[in-house]
Amino acid sequence: MTQRYDAIIIGGGHNGLVCAFYLARAGLKVRVLERRHVVGGAAVTEEFHPGFRNSTASYTVSLLRPKVIADMKLHDRGYRIIERTISNFFPFPDTYLTLGGGTQRTQAQFARFSQRDADSYPAYDAALERVAQVLRDLALEIPPNAGGGLLELVSAARQAWPLAKLDIAAQRDLLDVFTKSARDFLDGWYEDDHVKTAFAFDAVVGNYAGVSTPGSAYVLLHHVFGEVNGKYGAWGHSVGGMGAITQAMAAACLAEGVEISVEAPVARVLVDGGRAAGVVLESGEEIVAPIVAANVGPAMLYRQMVAGHELPEDFRRRMAGFKTGSGTFRMNVALSELPDFTVLPGRDRAEHHTAGIIIAPGMDYMDRAYDDARVHGWSRQPIVEMKIPSTVDDSLAPPGQHVASLFCQQFAPELPDGPDGKARSWDEVREQVADHIIDTVTAHAPNFKASVIARQIHSPLDLERKFGLIGGDIFHGRMSLDQLWSARPVLGHGDYRAPIRGLYMCGSGAHPGGGVTGAPGHNAAHAILADRRLSARWRRRA
Repeated sequence: MTQRYDAIIIGGGHNGLVCAFYLARAGLKVRVLERRHVVGGAAVTEEFHPGFRNSTASYTVSLLRPKVIADMKLHDRGYRIIERTISNFFPFPDTYLTLGGGTQRTQAQFARFSQRDADSYPAYDAALERVAQVLRDLALEIPPNAGGGLLELVSAARQAWPLAKLDIAAQRDLLDVFTKSARDFLDGWYEDDHVKTAFAFDAVVGNYAGVSTPGSAYVLLHHVFGEVNGKYGAWGHSVGGMGAITQAMAAACLAEGVEISVEAPVARVLVDGGRAAGVVLESGEEIVAPIVAANVGPAMLYRQMVAGHELPEDFRRRMAGFKTGSGTFRMNVALSELPDFTVLPGRDRAEHHTAGIIIAPGMDYMDRAYDDARVHGWSRQPIVEMKIPSTVDDSLAPPGQHVASLFCQQFAPELPDGPDGKARSWDEVREQVADHIIDTVTAHAPNFKASVIARQIHSPLDLERKFGLIGGDIFHGRMSLDQLWSARPVLGHGDYRAPIRGLYMCGSGAHPGGGVTGAPGHNAAHAILADRRLSARWRRRA
């Protein structure tokens, strides 16, 4: 018997759960369909070696919107974030730098390299915070649609008003962030490469680009508009891993009557008479609903789940060219002991072990990593961020042992052909590349390789197959200027509404983009509910 619902959510990642929650709270009968055996999408905690658990893909918290946390009562359901004492630790060949821990402490670190840069830091921090606040204000807004008429113009004016109120210096900073490379942007503030590196790293996180690539400054900003426990720009660890967040979200959904199905992969969206009518599972089962919200990326939705003839020709062409690929290679490792860094020795737990440990020694190093990946498929000297969550959460590993997340850049979404002209797959080289990444860390912490008990590897292809991230793109699509705000995923459909009535986008491929924010799910639900109210008014008038 065909099952009928008011709304179906494709994908049980965090944004899908957020969308389902708001729809169910408004009285809709909602069902979430998740292809894996567990909800959470890329925000899950899993055991990857006996006794060792970790956040399998997404691994740190900052961007989740406070409104979503409050509305879903996540604190009541076990949501707890431990803040980083310092945000990042950067080992260089013969020195190190730490970032965070307060303005004075950061200035003291910068003064070791440049007093001028130390003096510049407070003004830089204030300037970036003014621009970041604009993003926070826009994150839970539905972008106006180009060509949408008077109401959309009014919406555009309302959302642009905070920008217009900025003083001219802040408007210049905003323009710089959206148009410049991270290198050019940081060159305007700092002189020392160590100091610039400490900020430039954020510009290549999940961004298949170099620090000299135009537009990379925006990605730097995207990673600082979050907050933890009310502190702007802070990052933290979710106790129990990222899966604790999505399990709390699932509990909130269940409390509102949402049905959640795992191991229920969707094959395609049913379309009848130009509007969504439900979905077909890979099993062949049909589930009917007048509303379908897709928490998969635009590349998967429009290239795989919707028949091409159901889409307008121009839209179909543009979705064929929608840019994906974040250059990410993701590993989890079980460790017998903590890494002992040459520039900051010690195997006992220390402050720098609890921070984000960034192996990216220099702006030129980061640019070379990207250039290598474009030519060879991966960098000879990759960028690696290591987080060791067991230093603050001992539930993740056996006593005295640890788990570490290795978030690695730059790795091509698809490998170039080999020297013999034959196509290559990530499956052929994933183990070799994993060895290379471990050797990269070991060059800075000589005991690291010998301490690795087990490892879990996610190449870009693994990320696509396991989590549905096309090209391994953790953001569901590049965070470039042509794919932001009203143009995410394409101009004319930045308001979460697909060109098929009743079909919506509620994932990171929509505004405001990637990261564990909950904002696309929140906004898509409100767009759906607004359409239902409008439809109800028309029916009453008829």
